[in-house]
Amino acid sequence: MTRILMALTYYYPHWTGLTANAQNLAAGLVRHGHTVTVVTSRYRRDLPLVDEHQGVRIVRVPSVLRLSRGQVMPGFPGAIRRLLPEHDVALVVTPMLETWLVGALAHRAGKPMVMAHQGDLVMPSGAWNQIVQSVAGWMLGQGAQSADRITILNQDYAEHSDYLRPHLDKVVAIYPPMAIPEPRPEAVEAWREELGLEGRPVVGFAGRFVEEKGFDYLLQAIPLVAERIPDVAFAFAGETEVAYEAFYDCCRPLVEANAERLHVLGLITDRQRLADFYSLCDLFVLPSRTDCFAVVQVEAMLCGTSVVVSDIPGAREAVRATGMGLRVRPGDPRALADGIIQVLNDPVQYYRPRHEIEAIFDPDETVLAYERLFADLTRGEEGHA
Repeated sequence: MTRILMALTYYYPHWTGLTANAQNLAAGLVRHGHTVTVVTSRYRRDLPLVDEHQGVRIVRVPSVLRLSRGQVMPGFPGAIRRLLPEHDVALVVTPMLETWLVGALAHRAGKPMVMAHQGDLVMPSGAWNQIVQSVAGWMLGQGAQSADRITILNQDYAEHSDYLRPHLDKVVAIYPPMAIPEPRPEAVEAWREELGLEGRPVVGFAGRFVEEKGFDYLLQAIPLVAERIPDVAFAFAGETEVAYEAFYDCCRPLVEANAERLHVLGLITDRQRLADFYSLCDLFVLPSRTDCFAVVQVEAMLCGTSVVVSDIPGAREAVRATGMGLRVRPGDPRALADGIIQVLNDPVQYYRPRHEIEAIFDPDETVLAYERLFADLTRGEEGHA
């Protein structure tokens, strides 16, 4: 049994792809008999300082303010220093600016540190955001330097990452732990009827409405798709109001121009409801500008929905691995529209059964890969960086 101290900025009940990956991994490690303590921010004052979820102990450090996407936690170093002696290995889920600090404290305590990198920090345009990105990028680079091992969600992304390229000798590619219920056909049909979508092809997209996700390209593609498929509809599941970025406001004219075809459903945190959403869609689209590995596309595949994705490092991995979809030229609404039309017009060609997707993205294999990594490090076979 390995005792793992996991650190990341946001954890349960916060919900993004990054936190979902971390929660699935932590719960999976617990199911395999390991002990996991998560140190994270108390980003809301109504959250308890000490909690438990899915067998994972959660220690929340009070935050005095939010700085862009991060949280300022003066008590964080003390919490890490206090908890390290009780654990065998530190696991930092990044982007997290304090990665280098956890590495330094872990090595001082004689513990290895693994950096679980979920993607490079990419800030929206603007002078202040670029300053934040430069400073944060330097700090993340220091964190990568201090890590004994770096895990990444796929090798394709690692080889194209400015942060990871200097450290490829200690990078290990491990798919994220994927888990989602099977959709409920009756609930899906009822939802389609409620939205007035019976008999119409539905294109879905999901996530935080931020610049890096490229949803503006999809909004521009909607009229181009409608020219060829007049009854097409689009459904979005996710947050439109993001505290650190007002991209939805920038896109509001495009949203309003497509209002008759666009259904904004809001953030869906219930896993069963989310599975039903994917099944409601005939096609799922990931038009990202940058993306390490969006779990939403694999979740969609597990629910029987093919994917059209930007052909960029990391984001394209799931379609390349499964064949359940189509890659299109990034940043090009016309290419995106053509890809959507092609898949909608020939869905059988791009469909793969759930068991094939599960075989490729097996959550138990993810946990086993981390177990092997921790075992190598805690046996002392690798020296600290």
